[in-house]
Amino acid sequence: MPVKEGTERQVVLFVLCVCVCQSGAETLRYSLAEEMERDSFVANIAKDLGVSPSQLASRKARVVSEGNEQYFRLNLNTGVLTVKETLDREVICPQSDICTLFFKIFFENPVQLIRGEMEVRDVNDNSPVFPEKKMVLEILETASPGSRFPLERARDKDVGSNGLQNYSLGSNSHFSLALGTGKDGAKYAELVLQRQLDREQQREVNLLLSATDGGSPPRSGTAQVRIVVLDANDNIPVFSREVYEVRVAENSPPEQLVVRVAAADPDEGSYGRVRYAFTQTSERSRQLFELNAATGEIRVSGNLDFEETKKHKLVVRATDGGGLSAHCKVHVEVLDVNDNAPEIVLTSLTASIPEDAPPRTVVALFSVRDRDSGDNGRTECAIDGDLPFSLTPTFDNYYELRTNAALDRERTAEYNITITAMDWGRSRLSSRERIFVQISDVNDNPPEFTQDVYTISVKENNTPMLRIGKVNATDADAGKNSRVSYALVREKGKEQTDVSINSENGDVYILRPLDYEEVRAFEVTVRAADGGSPALSAEALLRVLLAPRSAEPGALVAKVVAVDADAGQNAWLSYELAKATEPGLFRVGLHSGEVRTARAVTERDAPRHRLVVLVRDRGQPPRSATATLAIALVDGFSEAHLRVSEEAPAADPDGRLTLYLIICLACVSVLFLATAAAAVFVKVRRARQSMAGSLPTFPKSAAESSAGSLPRSYVYDICFSAGTVNSEFRFLRPLFPCFPAGLPHGPGDQRSSVCSANLGEEVDWAAQVRDLRGPR
Repeated sequence: MPVKEGTERQVVLFVLCVCVCQSGAETLRYSLAEEMERDSFVANIAKDLGVSPSQLASRKARVVSEGNEQYFRLNLNTGVLTVKETLDREVICPQSDICTLFFKIFFENPVQLIRGEMEVRDVNDNSPVFPEKKMVLEILETASPGSRFPLERARDKDVGSNGLQNYSLGSNSHFSLALGTGKDGAKYAELVLQRQLDREQQREVNLLLSATDGGSPPRSGTAQVRIVVLDANDNIPVFSREVYEVRVAENSPPEQLVVRVAAADPDEGSYGRVRYAFTQTSERSRQLFELNAATGEIRVSGNLDFEETKKHKLVVRATDGGGLSAHCKVHVEVLDVNDNAPEIVLTSLTASIPEDAPPRTVVALFSVRDRDSGDNGRTECAIDGDLPFSLTPTFDNYYELRTNAALDRERTAEYNITITAMDWGRSRLSSRERIFVQISDVNDNPPEFTQDVYTISVKENNTPMLRIGKVNATDADAGKNSRVSYALVREKGKEQTDVSINSENGDVYILRPLDYEEVRAFEVTVRAADGGSPALSAEALLRVLLAPRSAEPGALVAKVVAVDADAGQNAWLSYELAKATEPGLFRVGLHSGEVRTARAVTERDAPRHRLVVLVRDRGQPPRSATATLAIALVDGFSEAHLRVSEEAPAADPDGRLTLYLIICLACVSVLFLATAAAAVFVKVRRARQSMAGSLPTFPKSAAESSAGSLPRSYVYDICFSAGTVNSEFRFLRPLFPCFPAGLPHGPGDQRSSVCSANLGEEVDWAAQVRDLRGPR
């Protein structure tokens, strides 16, 4: 605002007009003086719009200036619009007498735009300035009184009354000053010769030229004018045209010829030689065009910009060697070319929208600006690709990006939207803006089980908290909406089930041991619920089948070992099952002698079985022997089935000395028996070598064979669990051997049964079994 004498500087701010346009948007018009300090008060937007500051804050109001510079700031707490930075009208609007800044008040919730215009008033902060501090004029001494001589025009960046208003000339005896106004309204000054010059009396005249503006207080600038008096030259240069009008494209390269001005002087010699120069031409025009002083050619020397200045006015002065000059005007019109691509300015963006957002939901608000003119500045926008979004134009080249279809995050979780803005020029230019929109999840998908019915089998007599299986459900949603938890559905009137389920991973556990005879199957309902609000759920049926325990096919029962004193083929032995209570239940290894189950043991099988194993060699004729096994099917090994005492004898506190005496006596006896046995062995060996063949026999005791064979024709009482699947077994008490009728006996076999008279005698059968067990 202008500062007046006798009063303090103050900011005068008023609202010119608040109106409603046909488009439904309000327009606020304000005025402020340039050079106001930063954060100076401009207007109370809340008051002018009739809303409270809290409404401004809740609706996320903000001020948006057109272009790249933001000149104002809106305080949401007070509703006051302030200047963001100090404004300089001469910088913002260098070519315009009226400086208007356009801005918009933007509300996000709901979306609303209000136009605003701010007129920046000029203050007298610039003094008139001459382009040259010293001007030289050459005037013939023959110049007649009344001759006029144009002077360089002063420039004042201020406008209106603050601009250039008057010229004045220092006192002298030869010249006066004449003022004039050009068609463009600018004032200029000319020197008027009042009295004839006489070079012989005065070769030079020095004048002081002053330019004054209309500010309060006024500002002024000065320049020195040096008049050089020349000898007589009776012809002045004459231009072929007073005004040259030319057009040039804004993309013209440097050194391109614009126009050639020409002035003729009929004088001879130096008086007829003309030189050209710019006069009364703006500094900016002098930067964009250059003038050849000798030829009068005007060429491009800078980058022309139609959007900056559409027309340039040049004044060319032609001066001959005698100092006489003439002037012509050159009007250069800059033609627009499509050299500016559209600019996309994003005003508001919602980076994430829920997948249940209804169609026509606003996602973003942006504007498009093209600095070109005509069709070159006309733009259109489109979205690349087939996406569920559309563009809706609003006003002042603003567009809204909206959804135009239902969204589904499970199908597409995010969108990369490319907006293309293109102008209508002959060589169409375009620009692109990419907007990334993420679709947030909504709990719209219930969990889904991989199966409708889960069937799990478990064997009876299980251990408590045994994991028997797993159920699985998936949810297509994301985050907590996809977090599945499991639970059993409790039915009214029914007892608590014998199973439990892990709520996190769906593992199913048996709570207590079950008995196949009590319950053979049961069903429970499993519910899977997600973590959404409200939660969605699904149900599946869990069927538990109880299976009785039984030995699996191939379980090792026992191993029968036989030795043959022959050699070669006569000592090759093979085993077979000669007789069995249930032939299909057991089998014997042909070469290993291992007795294994041929099928799974069931409850329908007899509790006790009797097997007769036959072993024969490959001699001619073959010889054979048998062994009988007694097998009992039990649920587990217990004292009721183990006939052999496993208790160790009580230690005798005085037995250590007795043990030493027994060991000494045994050593002596063994040494004697060994000597006798060696003699007998030699005789027996010689007798056997003379015999042609012998029958295969079982050893009489486990000590007779280094291979660990069992006593010949022994009966084994074997017990194993119906669920045993490994090779563990235990021998019980030895039974009295009994050979079936009709089985052949070797010459060395004895019919009499050998058994222990003392049933309480402790026999380490388990140790013998471990010696007899072969590879599994």
